Order: sequence, then C-alpha cells, then structure tokens
Amino acid sequence: MSRKQIRMLVGLGNPGKTYSMTRHNVGFMVLEALSEAFSIPVEKKKPDVLFGRGNVEGTDIILAKPMAYMNRSGYPTRRLAEYFGISGEEMLVIHDDIDLTFKRLKIKMKGGHGGHNGIRSMIGAFGHGDFIRIRIGIGRPDGPKEVTDHVLGRFSDEEKEELDRVIAGARDAAVTIVRDGIQEGMNIFNKHK
Repeated sequence: MSRKQIRMLVGLGNPGKTYSMTRHNVGFMVLEALSEAFSIPVEKKKPDVLFGRGNVEGTDIILAKPMAYMNRSGYPTRRLAEYFGISGEEMLVIHDDIDLTFKRLKIKMKGGHGGHNGIRSMIGAFGHGDFIRIRIGIGRPDGPKEVTDHVLGRFSDEEKEELDRVIAGARDAAVTIVRDGIQEGMNIFNKHK
C-alpha cells in the first residue's frame, strides 16, 4: 500500500506550565525538538493550535501543537489540517503511550485509540484512525498509583537522565518517516526493544 507524503507533524500534550514537563507532554517535547532542529518556530496561531511552517529534509512541513487539552486536541488539529488541505493520511501524530515501557518507541501506521484520550479525540475529529503515530513509552505506574496521576506526573530523576535521548530518538524517527517513508521508519525504530 502506498501512502501519501507526510505534510504535518502533530505533537500531543496539554497546554500551560503546569503540564510542561509531564509524561503526557512528551509529544510536545518532540515537536519542540523538531522545531529547534529545523529552525521552524511554532508560534503562529489558529484557534486552539500553534503551528509553524518550514522544511524538513526537503519536504514542506507544518509543525502543530494543539493548545486545547489532550482530550479535545482533535478538532483544532482537524481545522488546521483543513485550512492547509491536509488529509489525515498526510499527518504524523506523536504521543505518549503507557503500554510501552519507558524509552521504547513504536511507529504505528494506523489503528484505534488504545485508551489514549488525545488519540481518541483525533479519531473522533477526523472520523478515522488512518494517521501514522509515533508512540513514546512512558510505562505504567508502579503499585497503586492511578494512571491519571502517572501520565500527569513529572518524570523521575532516573527517567530525566534518559529523556533527552528518548526525545532525540522520536525526533529522528519523525525525520526518517518524512524523508524515507513509514516502512523505513518502522524497519529502523520498531526493532529496538
């Protein structure tokens, strides 16, 4: 199956300083790393979304950060995609995943929400789950800690030591997908356990 060229990279997270370094905001962190690496400021505003336009490895790209809370991120993203004439199949969505151990990356071609409220919102807004995702493992909570407290919590000191490497890996995965396609990205990044 031949896929369309990726034209928009979307990082999921929650807006505001309260959430800035939480596990749930790892999608924003990767988008900021892409913004810095390719000198694409993500400062332009549309309703409930910040975006920037630029070039990633020879491809014109929109970087987008929905500024509605995670569970409402789909509709601002869809409005921005419609404004630029971008289909869901031309998007790459970057988000946290509690079902993957911390540090693990997994590229997924399409699918359901897997319990992730941001992805649930995206599927609801677009009417399908036919967008590529980079899932970034944040692990499940130890012991009786609630999932909500875990995803909205900050990274542990041990995790912080690895976080820059995790963010760089997800950034590189996004660049590989844009430049070489989903299959090459999956071949490289999904093999690491």
